[in-house]
Amino acid sequence: MKIKPQHVVSLTYDLYVDQEDGSEALQESATEEQPLTFLYGAGQMLPKFEENLSDLSTGDAYEFRLAAEDAYGNYDEEAVANLPKEMFNGTEVPEIGSVLPLQDNNGNRFQGQVVSVAEDSVIVDLNHPMAGQQLHFKGNILNVRPATPEELSHGHAHGPDGHHHH
Repeated sequence: MKIKPQHVVSLTYDLYVDQEDGSEALQESATEEQPLTFLYGAGQMLPKFEENLSDLSTGDAYEFRLAAEDAYGNYDEEAVANLPKEMFNGTEVPEIGSVLPLQDNNGNRFQGQVVSVAEDSVIVDLNHPMAGQQLHFKGNILNVRPATPEELSHGHAHGPDGHHHH
């Protein structure tokens, strides 16, 4: 069956990103045992990711690259936050490299990575960890099926065979 909107797609992937020395490193994977399953066209995935899958069918292998601007955006030098150390009263000051769950004034949740800890503040990088990186995907389409009415009303897939959430 061919991939089209309102279908549930299960696929495997290996995601590679370029290293500074020009080689590629495996960043994350979805296996046949634990595939990525999503409702196609529902806006859950990167639009260009879906675009690259649009003509594929069950059993097809695929490979494509996404430029940074089609993936998680270019790296934004301005996207750093200076958090006062008092915010961490009673808790340990985070280590450099750790990722903090943050929330903005509108209640949107996002993550920031601690880049440095000064005397009275913690500097956090708010860029997506893969910002500025070209993504290289490689994988296989395991299954394509029409979404159930329930999945369509919920706007997401309920597992490879349409099972409910646990």
